[in-house]
Amino acid sequence: MSRLVTVIVAAIGTALMMTFVIGLSHSISTGFAGFKGGLPFMVIAIFVIALALFDFWQEAIRKDK
Repeated sequence: MSRLVTVIVAAIGTALMMTFVIGLSHSISTGFAGFKGGLPFMVIAIFVIALALFDFWQEAIRKDK
């Protein structure tokens, strides 16, 4: 795959994953659990999104491959 295709596909995949995790976190926090009940999941979701963005940068963006 060319570098441009890799960046585009990785960006789409990362964006879809982030949308799902943020939506799930929002759903948990506004539902029965409330903000305090959803806070642990929100912290985990932020950590997972940070890991996904780092992996996107490391695998698709970084040029020293």
